[in-house]
Amino acid sequence: MSERTMKKQVLHSRRHHRRVETPQGLWVIWQCGRTEDTSRVKDLSVGGLFVETLKVCPVDATVKLHFLVEDGEIKADATVRFVKAGSGLGLKFKTVRSEDQIRFATMVRRITQPE
Repeated sequence: MSERTMKKQVLHSRRHHRRVETPQGLWVIWQCGRTEDTSRVKDLSVGGLFVETLKVCPVDATVKLHFLVEDGEIKADATVRFVKAGSGLGLKFKTVRSEDQIRFATMVRRITQPE
């Protein structure tokens, strides 16, 4: 393969939305079956988030999320997409409570598009 051909190749992420590192103060209370924790959100996008935790949940399990942020209370459901043992959980958003959707959009916009 020539150098020219290699330069044309582009690596694509499976991720549909760009994730950004979150401020130290973004935390979420979550529950997956009988497992509960309060965790720091490491990164966030419109499509999902990564929570730092030592606890684990099975891939494809549903996780109930409860954010307490300056934008107000936000409740959402997510699906476990991957588990990084000793580090945390990669979650994909499934639903955001209808009454929380404006606050959710405001929170994501504030974090992903800082001034």
